[in-house]
Amino acid sequence: MSAKSFSVAGESGKVEASLSLPPKTSATGQVFVICHGLPLSTGGGSIASKELPALAERFSAEAGWAVAVASLRGVGASPGTFSASGWKADLKAVIDALAPDYSGVVLAGFGFGGALALRVGAEDERVRGVATLATPSNLATWCGPAAQFAEACNRAGVVQSDALMEPDVLVADVLALDPLGATQELPPKRLMIIHGADDPIVPVSATRELLDAAQGRAEVRIIQGAGHWLRADPRMVATLLGWLDRLR
Repeated sequence: MSAKSFSVAGESGKVEASLSLPPKTSATGQVFVICHGLPLSTGGGSIASKELPALAERFSAEAGWAVAVASLRGVGASPGTFSASGWKADLKAVIDALAPDYSGVVLAGFGFGGALALRVGAEDERVRGVATLATPSNLATWCGPAAQFAEACNRAGVVQSDALMEPDVLVADVLALDPLGATQELPPKRLMIIHGADDPIVPVSATRELLDAAQGRAEVRIIQGAGHWLRADPRMVATLLGWLDRLR
């Protein structure tokens, strides 16, 4: 099995994506869309989504779901420049392209991608569940000072064909995702919250804040000894596989 590359028309150009298909004998007829985070390390924009297709292949083979991964604007080969509203538009364009072929859509997001998935999941009636992985509940704290956040975006290389928003506007656009507000709006859709107990970037207390916002209507998995980078953690994989199985 290999991932099929495709692209969808975005406001800043083609949003590059891949789709892994399960064996026909085990196909659920649903699609799972995995969102990368916002890479704030130097040069991170070029690699933020590169590891996810392999993860998508595993989920597709073992869970029976079609699994999509997209490089949102400014990441990988997708042109444009990061903004939260731009990423939201790109993710919706990917869902628009996939949803007609599937009976349901479920989203997952790593880090900031989880906040994006929560907002889109709360607003889009086609989405029936969201999983967050090491996702911040307080984006103001996560961003920090506006000028430093804008500088980090520039270093990461998520600034390409368009100019980055002015720092204060950029951060205000991020805060509009409002993960706690989106979590309050999400039920009765399903929610899975996964976090590393030793996450040095997003404190594990974010899990409690998201759960409280959901009024307890969520599943939670705290992975002991795990940090922020959960993509290769087998316990994360097992947790999501079990959750997808319950959503079949």
